[in-house]
Amino acid sequence: MAKNKDNRGKKEPAKGDKVAWSSHGSETTGTVEKKITERTKAAGRTVDASEEEPQYEVRSDKSGRTAVHKPSALKNKKK
Repeated sequence: MAKNKDNRGKKEPAKGDKVAWSSHGSETTGTVEKKITERTKAAGRTVDASEEEPQYEVRSDKSGRTAVHKPSALKNKKK
């Protein structure tokens, strides 16, 4: 479950959380795989994340593929 709050008071996603994001004009749902806090390669691209500005690797329920998003792009969904 989401525990920590970001600097806007919004709960940060945690591993295993169900989330939704906008993808090509429609909403996609999936599960948080991990929090990324350093520059690394994930989901086929370089992710420029840091402790101050983390990003999250998520796996799509529909396609099974992974994507990386900033927390502002993710909405928590009920399990």
